[in-house]
Amino acid sequence: MKHTPTIRAELDSYLQQKGLSLAQFGQLAGMNRGIISAIVTGNKSMSVNQLDRITEAMGLPEGEFYDLFIENFIIDHPPNMRRIEPFLFRCAELDKLDAIRRVVGAIMDNLLYSPKLFEIAEELLSQGKNAAALILYEGVAETERYQHSERLAVCQYRIFTIQIGDDQTQNLHAAAILEAFVERLNELDQLDALKDLANLYRSLNKWDKVDEMARKMREKAEIQYTIKHQQKKRECDEPAKKLSRPMFVYITYADLLCASVCEAQGDYQQALEYTYAYADLDWVLETDEDTLYWLNLYKDWAQCNSYIYKLLSGDTSVLPDYVEYIAKSKVDKEMVTKILNVLLAANQYQLDIDDILRRFETIINSFTQKVQPSSDMYTSQVIPEQYARFGYELAYYYLYRGSYGDGFKHLMYAMVQSHIINNETYFINCMGLFVKFRTHAVPEFKEEFLNLIEKVWLNNVEKNGSSDRRS
Repeated sequence: MKHTPTIRAELDSYLQQKGLSLAQFGQLAGMNRGIISAIVTGNKSMSVNQLDRITEAMGLPEGEFYDLFIENFIIDHPPNMRRIEPFLFRCAELDKLDAIRRVVGAIMDNLLYSPKLFEIAEELLSQGKNAAALILYEGVAETERYQHSERLAVCQYRIFTIQIGDDQTQNLHAAAILEAFVERLNELDQLDALKDLANLYRSLNKWDKVDEMARKMREKAEIQYTIKHQQKKRECDEPAKKLSRPMFVYITYADLLCASVCEAQGDYQQALEYTYAYADLDWVLETDEDTLYWLNLYKDWAQCNSYIYKLLSGDTSVLPDYVEYIAKSKVDKEMVTKILNVLLAANQYQLDIDDILRRFETIINSFTQKVQPSSDMYTSQVIPEQYARFGYELAYYYLYRGSYGDGFKHLMYAMVQSHIINNETYFINCMGLFVKFRTHAVPEFKEEFLNLIEKVWLNNVEKNGSSDRRS
């Protein structure tokens, strides 16, 4: 039978090797002799704080004995949350994710511990320790998978928001899982979940799903908004604080999303109708600062999108006004979308926009900089997709106008971005554009292009578990 080492044995061995008394080691560890003696003799368990002091006094790395701590005091012992909770927080602090997994695996057979682990996960999430929180949420979700509880739904929502990343294929899978749990969330959390799902589907160009999520969100938001103003103000203010935006925004954002669906379908007139709907916000009853901020945003979005839908429908007379609007706009994450629409119109109607591109050259060059991570689903998903699309459309414009150097430069950028977000459609479109103009590519670019294709192929081989049969 394999003998499991103990922290007590390690400490006792260390004391003997160094010739230290209990009192001497106690001084090194900042602990009194009695506690050290009780630990060594096995008459007292220890806290993670005491373990950290002992580890430091022994000159060992932080967390050196965490696996032994789990063996000695958690596995095969009745769970003691007063010991386990600080241990989990400390593991998260030191990024000891495997240790967290072991603890969760050891105690999650019992549903009684789900509420506390859920609380710990929520606190870790608020501290930005997402990887550690994810392990706890997944543990709680697995334990409660047959409970049909709101906590299970919240766990699935948290798992969704943490796991969403660059890979759009994986994102689509995560969205499909979350959809099944939306109705189990409370009424207010449902609005944020539907908003996030709509934005994710928008980044994936799944327009039927965007439309579905938007309509559900509007219906639920309208009900909640009516309830809010039917009840006494004091009674409805408390739950409203849980929303990430004012209540009315979920109604108006549904109209904005539906306008985007119509745009994707080429129905620009219907897109304008939705735009006019969210431009008219006289029905909004709130007058606080946050509300005024969002009202101004929608006013700006309505003006911008009115230009866009007229331009894309073929009314190129609005292009000068739209360009001046862009020039006066604040340079922010939306700038890529604004200039992208100029490119879309130029490529569709064969417009010469060289002067416009030169005017915004500095801003366009900034698009190649890495997008900062964001917890907002629109910023983290829609904007990167727009960067990839922008690169393709800009390459298309330059190549068809004979500016091959600029065209191939932006084509390579678009391909890299498409690969990063695992958007096969954009990547294939880029390959097709290269094939169309390959005779104009310099040897250096052809080599760079082929190297990227090989890199993508090898990544797919590794990801799918296929074998590389090259000699």
